[in-house]
Amino acid sequence: MTTALKIVIIGAGYGGLVTAIKLQRHLKNNEAEVTLVNKHDYHYITTHLHMPAAGTDHHENARVKISELINEEKINFIKSTVVQIKPEQKEVVLEDRVLSYDYLVAGLGSETETFGIPGLEEHAMTIRSINSVRLIHQHIKYMFAKYKVNPSRTDYLTFVVGGAGFTGTEFVGELADRIPVLCEDFGVDPSIVKIYNVEAAPHALPPGLPGDLVEYGMDVLRRKGVIYKLSSPIKQCTDEGVMLADGEFIKAGTVIWSGGIRGNRLLEQSGFETIRGRVKVDPYLRSLQYRNVFVTGDCAVVFDPDGRPFPANAQIAVQQACNVARNLVYITRNEPLEPFVYDYKGTVASLGKGEAVGLLKTIKIKGRIAALMKKVIDARYLFVIGGLPLVIRKTSIR
Repeated sequence: MTTALKIVIIGAGYGGLVTAIKLQRHLKNNEAEVTLVNKHDYHYITTHLHMPAAGTDHHENARVKISELINEEKINFIKSTVVQIKPEQKEVVLEDRVLSYDYLVAGLGSETETFGIPGLEEHAMTIRSINSVRLIHQHIKYMFAKYKVNPSRTDYLTFVVGGAGFTGTEFVGELADRIPVLCEDFGVDPSIVKIYNVEAAPHALPPGLPGDLVEYGMDVLRRKGVIYKLSSPIKQCTDEGVMLADGEFIKAGTVIWSGGIRGNRLLEQSGFETIRGRVKVDPYLRSLQYRNVFVTGDCAVVFDPDGRPFPANAQIAVQQACNVARNLVYITRNEPLEPFVYDYKGTVASLGKGEAVGLLKTIKIKGRIAALMKKVIDARYLFVIGGLPLVIRKTSIR
């Protein structure tokens, strides 16, 4: 009698959760014992977090309970925090127990990359989790209330967003839409409010978009009131604002950092060979050091044919998860593995209500068509993890 393989998945982000869902669909009974570990009992949709952060949507729409997505007869879910990985011993140490495994899937997600900028970690907020965006949402309203008590402090209503990539762009678009509502609620002159988007590169918006789409997107956000500070990165962050590389100091009551991420430091601490916290993997997404450890999402670094790392995003994480799950099924059946091939579908960035810009393969889209496509992309992911009922429950008309 053969013993079922023990598969442990750590992290229920895009990579870990989709791996678990695909395994429960395709593994036969008794082929493997699958355990999913996550520090929360819910999965949050990272690409949706900019909306509750700005207050244009409720944070509940950005998360879904894991128990609603997995079949607990096939997947054993443990709510706990991973303390250590012991790849030599094939063990994962949790805060309350130790799990042994035959195969491990590491999908622990990312951490904020501050690039060593002084004061950033202490004084800037980040769009990283359900709790962090709830804090940002409440803080924004608090700053309006503080201004009403002390109207000489116009800097209370100055908002600096560091980083003008995907997250930064989508957040400033939502924040610009939210400001008129807050001004009306608090009786504030909208001209007092300032939104700065600071970026080290000479242009904003996600990399890879054609120049004309970048200009379109920046024009849309400028019309909404966003002030760009390009080619002059943040050099220091204090409790009063930020110092830019060109010497300008922007006094601000709110600084939000979206300028970079790195892989989870736990992997590096556990002895895995990493690049900025992301594990080097083989063509099958296995650690180069430990062939029984698969790595997905922000924890894995995968290179394109030119030797450049693919950007860490939801799209590649979901595709990696599908590949990892497929290969784990092959392993249980002694079938050859299938290498991972990234199929770039394109990218669409929201610019606030009714506006977006994007590239679908080679097709340029913008405006309301792009905004509609953004909703389709979001709904497609909901369908992947929870089927039509989840799409209906979570999709709202904005």
